[in-house]
Formats: sequence, structure tokens, C-alpha cells
Amino acid sequence: MAKKKIMYVCQNCGNTSVKWLGKCPECGEWDTFVEEYEEKHKNIPAGIINIKKLDEIDLSYENRLKTEIVELDNVLGGGIVQGSLILVGGDPGIGKSTLLLQMTQNTSKNKAVLYISGEESMRQIKLRARRLDIESENIYLLSETNLINILSAIDTIKPSVVIVDSIQTMSSDDISSAAGSVSQVREVTNVLMKVAKERGIATFIVGHVTKSGAIAGPKVLEHMVDTVLYFEGEKNSLYRILRSVKNRFGSTNEVGLFEMTSKGLLEVSNPSEIFLQNANLDEPGSVIFPSVEGTRPLLVEVQSLASNSGFATPRRMGVGTDYNKIVMMIAVLEKKLGMVLSNEDIYVNVVGGIHINEPAMDLAIISSIASSFLNKKVSKDWVIIGEVGLLGEIRVVPQIEKRLLEAKRMGFKKALIPKNSIENSKALKEMELYEVTSVRSAFGVIFNR
Repeated sequence: MAKKKIMYVCQNCGNTSVKWLGKCPECGEWDTFVEEYEEKHKNIPAGIINIKKLDEIDLSYENRLKTEIVELDNVLGGGIVQGSLILVGGDPGIGKSTLLLQMTQNTSKNKAVLYISGEESMRQIKLRARRLDIESENIYLLSETNLINILSAIDTIKPSVVIVDSIQTMSSDDISSAAGSVSQVREVTNVLMKVAKERGIATFIVGHVTKSGAIAGPKVLEHMVDTVLYFEGEKNSLYRILRSVKNRFGSTNEVGLFEMTSKGLLEVSNPSEIFLQNANLDEPGSVIFPSVEGTRPLLVEVQSLASNSGFATPRRMGVGTDYNKIVMMIAVLEKKLGMVLSNEDIYVNVVGGIHINEPAMDLAIISSIASSFLNKKVSKDWVIIGEVGLLGEIRVVPQIEKRLLEAKRMGFKKALIPKNSIENSKALKEMELYEVTSVRSAFGVIFNR
């Protein structure tokens, strides 16, 4: 019997080495190499190849299955595409399993749904389903981690939707390494992908996340699937944000908002109202910014606090936005407007637990910091939009009209926008639009300085 060759595989990125290494040269992570056996696969003759011309492909219909959870359908691009492979990631306890179990209530009305759990018993799933008032004759449960048994169950039930919770608990007998390793995750996902494509089964796989918030396992996992959804939000918060970061069948960066209750996750149809319901616009440091997530405009409150620092090096912190962006905006304020912020601790927060990193929020951040530092409030009728360059200029950003229409719907009367960013729009005639070209001119409008 031939001796199996031992390889060492990084559990973070999948890099291989013939010897153990303390630090992975590919991703830079420490103590991630695990011993695995190299698998040698026999040469298999090619099967029947199905080749078609581009103009022979029929696109007269798109087979999508509606979940009837509007927020989820919007994030997926209009519903579940049959034969697609969808990865759902998020922190433990954030609501991934709850949402997918709720989804089965509607998708199982006329079709079979197979829920496979490697972490919970069927009794535990039943108890959760009872709490969520989920009952259906077409929902099948399987508590299993072996890939062969899972494929056998799929052959027997022939479901339209399969849910695998979670991919890190599944294992294939063809791979000698433990469940959750890079090799196992890659192999199991590859097999599930082939089954989904060949049989037209919509497959959801739940993925654990690392401490940094990335999907655990090899990066190739995200490349293999059709759609990647992330659940965001604090476990102690009422609201959860479902974000699409990859979607071959719809818009990327689409978001859906849910409220966690004792009866499961409830849809929030008006996110702007939720994010602004407790906004205190009568205090300095508060600014409203109309963001666009995917195809949806929503209004968020950007808060800043500038306070005298007791340290030699002042602190800069940001929640919901990029730290480096905050540092750049502070530098622009110091250089172009002469504000002395070297002795100030500065904190920036995007209220509501949502993370926004689009350049259009630059002017809102810089206005919020200046408002707190100068102790001058921005009028509660204002929304502020614009990208700020390092020279203090304000650049045009996309989808201005969509942002302003959402602001108008929420009752805002004035908007600070980049110059030449919008043509005359009849829909916006009731709003006062102030076009500016630089940070200095913008502050002259909102702070009268």
C-alpha cells in the first residue's frame, strides 16, 4: 500500500506547504497550518459534453422562487434563482438559522424543502419552528454531517430548496482531514454546487465567521457560490441588517433590515424612519446623510464628538465607517480651514449599527466633526451629500436625485450637494438645493462662516 503524502494547509487561506510553518507566507496569519493528507484522485474519462451556441440559450423566462419575505427577496435580486448556491454568513446568534427556517414556511407551500443541520438535533429545530409558528408537510429535517448520507437524502426527497447549517460541520469520506478544514469545506461545497446546478436545486449554506468578520474557511468558498449574504448587527440590538456582497443574479451591496423579536425576524419596510426615529438633531455634531445601499436609498444619522484630549496623542475612533477616512477628513479640516484638532479626541458614529463606506458620506462626516468642534448645530432641515478631496474640493457623487427624493419623503427641506450634480428636477422643486464646490464654501452655507 502506497504511503500517503502529508501536506500542511493554512486554515485561513488554503495555502499549502511540505513542512509546518508558524506564519503563513500567503495571508500572514500565525499558527494556522494543519497537517492533512494529500489526496490523489484517479483519472476519470470525460463524460458527455453539452455545448450550445450563445444565441441558442433561452432567456424568455427566469425561474425565481419567491420567499414572500420582501426584504430577503429584494436582497436576493427578486427571489431565489433555482439552481443557485447561496452562502449566508454572520456572527453566532445573529439570526441566520432563524431567517432560513422562517423562509421555509413560504417556500414549502407547493415544493419540498430539506433542512440539514450538523449543529442541532431535529428536536431542537422543531422547538424553534414551534416558537416561530412554522408548520408544513413539505419541510423535511435531517441531522447529519456525512456528505454521502446528505446526497442520499436529496435523491430520496428531491427537494426544490436545500439548507445546510453549517458548511463547517459537513465532511466527505474522500477527504481524510477533520470537518471544518480547508480541504473539507472546499470539497463539500464543490459537490453541493454540482448537485445544485445539475438538478436545479436552490441551496443555502450557512458559514461561520472569523473574529475579523470574514467567512471562515478558504477564500475560494466565496468565489464558488453565486451569492454571498452577510448578517450584520449587534446581538444586543433589536435590528439586523442583511447585506448582499456578491450576487450573480441581482444588485450587490443591497441591504434588508429586520427586527429581532420573540416570534423571529420581522421585516422593516421603512429603514430611514427606523434609523432616524431617535435622532437628536438639536445638538451639535449630528448630520443626516442620504445613503444608497444597492438600489435602496436610506437616511442615516452621522454623529461626531470632539472633546479635549488628556493624552499626548489624541484618539480617533469610528463606528460604522472607515477609520482612515476619518483621519483624512480631520487633516482636511486642519489644513484647509485652519481648525486646530491636534488636541481633540474625535469619535464618529453612524447610528443604527449599519456600516457605510461610500465616498458620498465624506462631506457629512467632515460637517459633523466641525459642528461638534465649533459647537454649532446643523439645522435639522438639512441633508448633506458630497465626496471631499484632499485639496478641500467637493466632487460629484452618483444617484443624487434618488437620495434627495428619499430625503424629501422623510420631510427634509434643504440639501447641501456638489455643484453641477443635478439637472432641474420637477420632483425636487419643493427642496432648497445649495450647490457648493469646496469645504470652505459648504461651511459658509451651513455655519455662516
